[in-house]
Amino acid sequence: MVFIWRWLFALVLLAATYNPTPYNYVTWVMTHGATNLSIAVLCGLVLVIGYIIYLRATLRSIGGFGMALVLALVGAILWVLYDLGLVKLDNPGINTWLALVALSVVLGVGLSWSHVRRALSGQADMDDVDE
Repeated sequence: MVFIWRWLFALVLLAATYNPTPYNYVTWVMTHGATNLSIAVLCGLVLVIGYIIYLRATLRSIGGFGMALVLALVGAILWVLYDLGLVKLDNPGINTWLALVALSVVLGVGLSWSHVRRALSGQADMDDVDE
């Protein structure tokens, strides 16, 4: 259940930055950013902090190669769904949402991987130890 919350937060972070609807940071800044510069900067910094937290944790837990593997796995699943006719790729909006879901799965797995590995192996990751 905790993985679902981490994944959902990653999806919200990515969708808040950009999505095919007009309700996202990029579109808002392009249309109203000049008149609300201080709010645009504040919201941008909040998004950057969220990305730093997720990317740092993901890179520390699964690394760049692990990120590529998770993304390849999600891509292969989407390919199977496309071949079975369950997913259509002719709508650019749907493609954008699929990309957001795929990237959020990578970030969610990255943030949760240390917990999964500890549950499976019984070994904890120790990165920073003060003695």
